[in-house]
Amino acid sequence: MSKERQTAEQILDHIGGQDNIISAEHCATRLRLILKDETKYNKKEIENIDGVKGSFLASGQHQIILGTGFVNKVYAEFMDITKLKTADSDSSKAKNGSDGAKADRKTAPMNPFQKASRMLGDVFLPIIPILVATGLFMGLRSLLTNLGVEFDPTLLKLSQVLIDTAFAFLPALVTYSVMKRSGASPALGIVIGLMLVAPQLPNANQVASGAVEPIFLNLLGLSIPIIGYQGSVLPALILGVISAKIEKGLRKVVPDVLDLIVTPFVTLLSSLVIGLVVIGPIMHMVEKGLVEAISFLMNIPFGLGGFIVGGLQQAVVITGLHHTFKALEVELLANTGANPFNALVCGAIVAQAAAGIAAALKTKNKKQKSLYFSSVVPAFLGITEPLIFGGNLPRLIPFICGCVGGAFAGMFSSIMGLAGTGMSITALPGALLYLNGQLGTYVIACAIGFAVAFILTYVFYKPEEE
Repeated sequence: MSKERQTAEQILDHIGGQDNIISAEHCATRLRLILKDETKYNKKEIENIDGVKGSFLASGQHQIILGTGFVNKVYAEFMDITKLKTADSDSSKAKNGSDGAKADRKTAPMNPFQKASRMLGDVFLPIIPILVATGLFMGLRSLLTNLGVEFDPTLLKLSQVLIDTAFAFLPALVTYSVMKRSGASPALGIVIGLMLVAPQLPNANQVASGAVEPIFLNLLGLSIPIIGYQGSVLPALILGVISAKIEKGLRKVVPDVLDLIVTPFVTLLSSLVIGLVVIGPIMHMVEKGLVEAISFLMNIPFGLGGFIVGGLQQAVVITGLHHTFKALEVELLANTGANPFNALVCGAIVAQAAAGIAAALKTKNKKQKSLYFSSVVPAFLGITEPLIFGGNLPRLIPFICGCVGGAFAGMFSSIMGLAGTGMSITALPGALLYLNGQLGTYVIACAIGFAVAFILTYVFYKPEEE
């Protein structure tokens, strides 16, 4: 018997057997179980199993730490032994019947934040390595370009293929992951995400900068603006959840003989309408309101505006709406020749990186520590998505501490009148925008964000597995 098989069987023995399982899934390092009867979980015996590095209860799940690579093999053996059809909760509940669903609600209650945090973790876990690598390449290219390095045109295009693809088609990665997690068709998720960034649609970044205009759909006397959502997260996340529910709902009512034709047809059509005609215009209005709100906040005196904007900027990154601020930056540079918003962004980014370092130093889980440090590098080059989605946000405390650090950095920047001479580069490369005599002030602002975020995270963050 293989070690993986033996480990799986021993785990099953000490959780109350197959009949006690509601759902089973895994992440990069942990086997995650929801059980009907919590009292049958023998934590001491499980942690004595060869290959198990610890266990803890979080978000209604018993999480057994097995380590990267090994967890995949144990999970495969576990699913083979138990004959569970999928790792998806809904499928497991269907297999266990309504009693299993009731037990889930009774024994594993989760508040809305826990549910959202768990979903974000599940959705972004497969995407994080892509964002880390791409973010690192993007930051290095931006740094070299602003240092005056000229790329051969062909080499530049190849770098764009390497670097820009993941972020341009990020909605497709998100909808794929959401659909897969929900037990729907991942391939449909890819197509639905690609519809949000189809080349026939105006590029979201170009619309934000004013280079192109949205296209308009005249419907029932309304002129509905339609744009693409390159690099956006929230529209894809919402649409992925809705599309998964539509497809799974259809499979329950459409006869098997028509399922192959009707289900994907209706799912794709309804997703197109909902994504571009309903969610899209709503997000467009949100974006316009967000730019106006940020413009207003930045003018609040005594550094209070900078405190608010600096504290909230990375929260906006979660939604993917931060690209809309390019319009604000273009307007600031055109009218004043200076970009104070860039200073607020830089402080917030450095603060998130500092929170990530502190969290990495606190955690004893080697995989999490490695993921944190690898995500911090692109953050210091201006790309925080890997760090936010892969580390700070799912654990909440580091993310909040990072936002607080960004707030204090923003207050200092606002009081000192710190403003960049350009846009689109931040954090370490962003220092190139402050060579007009403000470099020292810029370094102090970033240091304030770093220090506040690091200290708060180190003091208040308690790793779950400990």
